Amino acid sequence: MEEIRPSIYYEDAFLGVNLGAFVLPHGTIYIDAPIKAEDARAWRSTLLNQRGGNNRLLILLDSHIDRTLGAKALDCPILAHEKTASVFRSRPSVFKGQTVENGSDWEGYLDSIGTRWAVPDLTFTDQLSLHWGGPEIRLEYHPGPTAGSIWVIVPSEKVIFIGDAVVANQPPFLANADLEAWQQSLNELATRFRNYEIYSSRSGLIGLQDIRHQQTFLKDLQKRLERLIKRNARPEAANKIIPNLLSHFSFSKEKEDLYVKRLQSGLYEYLTRRNQPQPEEEVLEISENFADSSEL
Repeated sequence: MEEIRPSIYYEDAFLGVNLGAFVLPHGTIYIDAPIKAEDARAWRSTLLNQRGGNNRLLILLDSHIDRTLGAKALDCPILAHEKTASVFRSRPSVFKGQTVENGSDWEGYLDSIGTRWAVPDLTFTDQLSLHWGGPEIRLEYHPGPTAGSIWVIVPSEKVIFIGDAVVANQPPFLANADLEAWQQSLNELATRFRNYEIYSSRSGLIGLQDIRHQQTFLKDLQKRLERLIKRNARPEAANKIIPNLLSHFSFSKEKEDLYVKRLQSGLYEYLTRRNQPQPEEEVLEISENFADSSEL
């Protein structure tokens, strides 16, 4: 665990996405959860030793399984974007795994099958500010990797947690992506937050060069996918562009099969969704919906 600023922590030792946390006079705020229940309990215990207040809250940066599966083990209220909360409507109460491998971290821990989902208790739509006795913690909606992706920003400390908006030296998850919105979010990240320390859920501390590289990849990806869509190609046709997409990244040979599977499944789902668009589900308001701009 690294204390990147007073009372702001970063952890990359657990299976799943990298984590963040705030230990404040009012309590502890977690950013995402480890996949394993025992890791979640260890993370909770470690932060408890930092002697913050008694309250606890978990923020989910989006709906990806790697960051949501272990949420129940943290045993506290959950805050997420309303579109992330709506995803849980289509999930069974118990995680049953997936028939297709998609290059996620949870696939390396099959004991996670049978885990009960923890559903978000609080949601918001645009912005939300938390005041827990320390610096303001601002949550902002920045879609792209998923429809409900958010960033956690500490303006006074110039620190931001961006989830999967940028991943360095590996292909991103594309199944639920909105490529145009994603590029708009990256443009804002590269300009408005260029003087911040930026933490990615998959790659740790990243810089402007990593953002630019992600933008280049997404532009190339979108051009190739639009050609397939114009030809009304079957989703399987996207397999032909995978070698070109992988050429954007530098990674060890042992990771190649994993990343090929990630792109295969992601591109298949993306093209299926584009060719057969579904009506957007009504937002699931789990407990209390904080619309537009709110404070807690």
